[in-house]
Amino acid sequence: MEEFHLEDEPLLNARRRGEEAGALPIGPAGGAALRFLATMLNARTVVEVGSGCGVSGIWLLRGMAKDAVLTSVDVDHENQRLAKLAYREAGLGSSRTRMIVGRALEVLPRLTDGAYDMVFCDADRREYPEYLTAALRLLRPGGVVALDNALWHRRGSDQARRDPETQAVREVHQMIREDERLVPLLLPVGDGLLCAVKRD
Repeated sequence: MEEFHLEDEPLLNARRRGEEAGALPIGPAGGAALRFLATMLNARTVVEVGSGCGVSGIWLLRGMAKDAVLTSVDVDHENQRLAKLAYREAGLGSSRTRMIVGRALEVLPRLTDGAYDMVFCDADRREYPEYLTAALRLLRPGGVVALDNALWHRRGSDQARRDPETQAVREVHQMIREDERLVPLLLPVGDGLLCAVKRD
């Protein structure tokens, strides 16, 4: 599945730099799923939490409308610098991105309610439940939230694991399954991509 989606030079360079920086960007199949979702939504406004040093942003922007804007939130200045480099190499102009350095739980409350087609989260797993709550406020009806590492290296199904990250991943699964406003889907790409559509 990962080998079905070939990455070009800008994506490969961004992935290499991201891995060297310890950012662990989303894999090719997960990236392709993001592009697919963004295309299906004809997304014009997307928020990503965690830049992946530009890997996820390139995939998203290649699926978004041509004049769309990606808002990228990352706590790490270096990750954002590498993301900007990746976007330049991919031929994506600076007008296509809004880069915000800061903690997601401090930045997301400042964004406009109901103004986004898609929210993608790939940052601190311990904050996933809070990211989901913020995403539901930010999304328009029919918008999609997607969370990477939803399988969390198979730890979530091991009930003996009680560390904060594993418990937060379990909690966000339960939140999405039980929220009647959402239509959920867990995609078995990479380390799992948990998605949900916000109903009208």
